[in-house]
Parts: sequence; structure tokens; C-alpha cells
Amino acid sequence: MPHDMKLFSGTSNVPLAEEVAEYLELPLGAIEIRTFSDGEIFVKYQENIRGADVFIIQSTNSPAANLLELFLMLDAARKSSARRVTAVVPYYGYCRQDRKDQPRVSISAKLMADLITRAGANRLLTMDLHAAQIQGFFDIPVDHLYSSMAFTEYFKSMDIPDMIVVAPDVGSLRMARAYAKRLDTGLAFIDKRRPEANAVEVLNVIGKVKGKNILLLDDMVDTAGTLCEAAKALKDKGAGTIVAACTHGILSGPAVERLQESDIEKVITTNTLYIPEEKQFPDLEIVSVGHIFGEAIRRTYGEESISTLFD
Repeated sequence: MPHDMKLFSGTSNVPLAEEVAEYLELPLGAIEIRTFSDGEIFVKYQENIRGADVFIIQSTNSPAANLLELFLMLDAARKSSARRVTAVVPYYGYCRQDRKDQPRVSISAKLMADLITRAGANRLLTMDLHAAQIQGFFDIPVDHLYSSMAFTEYFKSMDIPDMIVVAPDVGSLRMARAYAKRLDTGLAFIDKRRPEANAVEVLNVIGKVKGKNILLLDDMVDTAGTLCEAAKALKDKGAGTIVAACTHGILSGPAVERLQESDIEKVITTNTLYIPEEKQFPDLEIVSVGHIFGEAIRRTYGEESISTLFD
């Protein structure tokens, strides 16, 4: 007898969950999530999930209540006798602290992996981790999806002449190199250092960018300091039009103001994170990845290969 597929959404990114549900032609499951007056979160599944294949969609961006909400949903599903519980985490929070690079700090990316697993997840489905080795922090299967599945054709349709792909830092070089290969363009990168958190100092532009139109690629944009400083350095080197793209548009603090005042003409991101209206601006475009997560969920449920999605 086939097991039921049940799809539930936390509150961090309901529009994406609705897109996934529409792709799967499956309604979102009934769940009650509310907060007591002191801030304590209450979660209750309002339908039977015993023996079901449960998929919980919840990005774990700030505030930390989004993480706690995910943990409670996982715990409630496990204790309600779900056959398998898959945490669908389009944006994996606390991912930047993935190693002990200074004394007396937490490796929070590993801690989050432990907490997600301990809360009841049997599997993780995510997109564009900040560092690929985070997959190894889990003792459960991890399916790592890539925004390139949505971005590549989109970038080709833009038909940017004399384009070169640029990584705003060494950490993004692997992603940029993959896009440069797919788009059959040149590659350059920015050598930078951070004097402190959320502060960037550009050192050198490595590669020939003069007279070239730029596709500036990163996995996430938080305060946008990296992108804006990179764009300024590229313009100083004689670059033409600059288009920036990222998977996860966090856009915290001064990000929106910086981007609007920068040398970047267009910013492209995905909907792994819900971007409220107050963070949207005329030069921002959002590309949906709902169909990618929907197909990955369908294949997970049907015990089919997910790696063939990348072909």
C-alpha cells in the first residue's frame, strides 16, 4: 500500500510552499502554529500523519524563531508516527559559521545539523549551501539542490553581450566557475578581506574586466557590502554594465539602500527566502525555484534519483 505524501509549511516562506504545493497538485496540510503572549511557539498538526511521508518546508533565516518553529514541527511529526520526515530548508541558516577559524567560537552550521537531526528529520533537502562540506555535518541523507537549475536559462535569455562572470570573493569562485562554463564566458574574481564582520575591503581584481559586461555571482547577499564594493572595484577597472545575482536574498540592514546607490544596474535573486515588499525595489528581480523543490520532493517520495535533475 503506498504511503501518503503530506506537505506542510512553516511561517517563514509560505508563498514558496504554496508554489511547491501547486507544482505537486497537492494541498498544504492543516497545521496550527501560534505564539503565546510570552513568545513561546505552539505547533499542532490538524490532520492524521501516522505512517505518512511528511515534507516540512521552512527556511531558517533570522529571526531564530524560524529555527525553533522548524524544530517543533519536526518533533511533532516524529511523535505523531510519521513514516519519514523530510526537512525542506531552502535557505540553511547559521551556515557561515562552518569551521573554527578563531578561538572560543561555535561551529553553528554543525550545531544546526545536530539539532535538525535530533528534532526528528530523516532527510534534508536544501539549496546552495554556503559551504559544500556542511552536507558532511549531517548523519542523515542530504539532497543539495542548485539555483543554477533556474538561473542558467534565465541568464542565457538575458543575452548580455561581451559578458564575463565575476566572483566577488574567493569563496564564490567555485560557483562562478561553474556558471562561466555553462554560459561559455570568461571568469574573474575579487581578492578581498574582511577587517570585521559585515565589513569588506577590496584588494585586487583578478582577471580582464575592462570593457566587459559583468555578471556578479554570490550564494547570498546579506548587507550587500561585498557586492557593492566589488561593483565599485570593477567599475574602477573599466567594466561596463554590472548585473548581480545571488541565490539567497537576505537583504538585511542597509542592503537595499546600498544596492540602489551602487554601480549595480540589476539584482537577481530567488525566492528561497521571503522578501517582503519593503525590501523590494525596482531593479530587483525574483526567480522562482518552487518547481525545483517540487520536483525534488516528488522524486524523493517516489524513491527516484535527484542527481539526474542536474543533467
